[in-house]
Amino acid sequence: MKSEPVTLYELSAPLLSGEAVSLSEFAGRVLLIVNTASKCGFTPQYGGLEQLYRTYAERGFSVLGFPCNQFGGQEPGTEEEIGRFCERNYGVSFPMFAKIDVNGPLTHPVFQMLKRARRGIFGTQRIKWNFTKFLVDRDGQVVGRIGPSTTPTDLGPKIEALLGIGNSGTTGV
Repeated sequence: MKSEPVTLYELSAPLLSGEAVSLSEFAGRVLLIVNTASKCGFTPQYGGLEQLYRTYAERGFSVLGFPCNQFGGQEPGTEEEIGRFCERNYGVSFPMFAKIDVNGPLTHPVFQMLKRARRGIFGTQRIKWNFTKFLVDRDGQVVGRIGPSTTPTDLGPKIEALLGIGNSGTTGV
């Protein structure tokens, strides 16, 4: 009987290119893990995510994007189409993974773990919409679950606090 993974770092997922990546490659980094979509009202958040990534990557921060088509069919493209869209429209350079489910019986293990660690409003695990964000500290602990309406740029102070930059206040999200 296979045991449940204990940390995010024991999981892996394929990139848009199909190459499998172990999340252990991101050990010691602050992570913002996001379920994304190319045809959503929140899609412009790709720009803010890329800005965060470029601002903090050298200090130990990564954004991990996971496209999902479970909300209104707003991510209908193939992995190749998703990659071209993200690069062409938002200059996305952070890791983008293959399309996954974030709810239901086929929920990807990464999102199973994230949702168990940080429940949503009213204690539910279910993700309500695209661009739900999970903030993970350097030790792999999920320290925040952030709704789609919170823009990536609003997260700068929380990311800085987790990275130990300046006097950014508390790390609670």
